[in-house]
Amino acid sequence: MADVTVRRTEDFEPTYGGAMLKVRAALGVSSFGIQLLRLPANLDAYPEHDHSGDGQEEVYVVLEGEAELVAGGEQHALEPGVFARVGPSESRKLVTGESPATVLVLGGTPGEAFSVAPYTEEGAADPFAAA
Repeated sequence: MADVTVRRTEDFEPTYGGAMLKVRAALGVSSFGIQLLRLPANLDAYPEHDHSGDGQEEVYVVLEGEAELVAGGEQHALEPGVFARVGPSESRKLVTGESPATVLVLGGTPGEAFSVAPYTEEGAADPFAAA
């Protein structure tokens, strides 16, 4: 049998109250992180964060809608066809305007083997449910 996994968006297990879909786990990816964010319109509560602790860089790609990436003291308009990479030590935040956005996020730590965050595994508890 071929080493191929194909899934539809609706097949991915949600977490963070449905805002994040566990793409990596569903596809069986073990070499890098990959998740799908479904961000509602007028979102400003996306947590500002960096990855200086784990060294992970991230790439953001908007698949549908528009979002604004606030990083490095600048605002960057993201729409389909625009790719943005953010280095580990840069603080970053996503914001949406009047329409929702679907954002593909890829991450990994340069020069190191990928380490799975436990909450991204299928069946793991939703961090929002514990709050």
